[in-house]
Amino acid sequence: MTTYGIGTQSQQQALDALDALENMTQGIEPIAYQEYQARIAKAQRYMQEHDIDAIYLNAGTNLKYFTGMQWYASERLVGAILPASGAVEFIAPTFEIGSLLDYQVIEGPINDWQEHESPYALFAKVLQNMGISEQATIGIDESTAFFVADGIAKAAPSLNLINAKEVTAHCRMHKSENELALIQRAMDMTLAVHKATASMLHEGITTTQVEAFINQAHKKVGATGNYFCIVLFGKASSFPHGVKEPQVLKKGDVVLVDTGCKLEGYLSDITRTYVFGKANERQRTMWQHEKNAQIAAFDAAKIGATCADVDYAARSYLANQGLGPDYDLPGCPHRTGHGIGLDIHEWPYLVKDNPQLLAPGMCFSNEPMLVLPDEFGIRLEDHFYMTEAGPKWFTQPSHSIDDPFGLNKD
Repeated sequence: MTTYGIGTQSQQQALDALDALENMTQGIEPIAYQEYQARIAKAQRYMQEHDIDAIYLNAGTNLKYFTGMQWYASERLVGAILPASGAVEFIAPTFEIGSLLDYQVIEGPINDWQEHESPYALFAKVLQNMGISEQATIGIDESTAFFVADGIAKAAPSLNLINAKEVTAHCRMHKSENELALIQRAMDMTLAVHKATASMLHEGITTTQVEAFINQAHKKVGATGNYFCIVLFGKASSFPHGVKEPQVLKKGDVVLVDTGCKLEGYLSDITRTYVFGKANERQRTMWQHEKNAQIAAFDAAKIGATCADVDYAARSYLANQGLGPDYDLPGCPHRTGHGIGLDIHEWPYLVKDNPQLLAPGMCFSNEPMLVLPDEFGIRLEDHFYMTEAGPKWFTQPSHSIDDPFGLNKD
């Protein structure tokens, strides 16, 4: 059994927090076969309109998004060719075919290669067999390792290779109702974990022990565990993605917890920041500025506004408080938000100069973090998605620094 605290009472406190959680995955609906077909059809319409003959989907989230096949990238080429018209075809090592068939949702031939053979030469041959010319324009999955793209380029030098991002992003940045429901449930699960975590903190606990608790808590609500977890106390909270050494909690410390889980491949990502014990005036002031910046960004997220407009709203509020400007510290050192879905960070991004127009189905984090070097950091991160009527929160923002989860509201 994991020891979460230094004494019997604190250990029981952690166990009680775990016991209060329950599995939250009942009634979820995985992505249906028909939705994969619709995704392929949307991609093919785009390719036909933009003179792209095919795209290569490497093992990873793009392969999963369009075909349902869950496989992880390695030194061996595993992927699929999605043509502008016609059926998907897969490429994989011969010895992996049995396993791949177990994961296959969208059916299609698996073109196989033995260990001593070139998968890149096979790639060129498959294109030829599909009736795609040697001078065709082929989009390469943007997450593809360089050695794969380089191998394809050398095996088929006449191809016009481009970044497939314009196709993949065009499809993936607009979430379906089913995708939104999966993300919503994953967010609900992680928010429950956040509440449980706040209830088990005590003086002397380490960030490592809190991370272990959060992992168990995510399992309790039905996830396989943490997809990621950042726990920071005190001055360490001023480093957005953490520090090397664990910290020990003491009264008056800022506590920053950023964590998420996966549900049917879709991710949650929530950050809560509060003070263990009584907050001082500076902590209160900066916490409120962070919340106000987050709300300013949300209020700017209108259909037809740009991603840059949302980032500007948060950053201009902070500048008016003497924070920043731009990325200067004390202030917000990074973009206001990122997209989310099968990847923890995906398109589109709420960042300066991004002209992408907001449209229904887009999902974003909203986290214009405040960093006060050598003091502390405040990050409040919730996600919203765009509807025809405007933005809608997946999770409600923190209530106050003293009551971050709104447990004491009337």
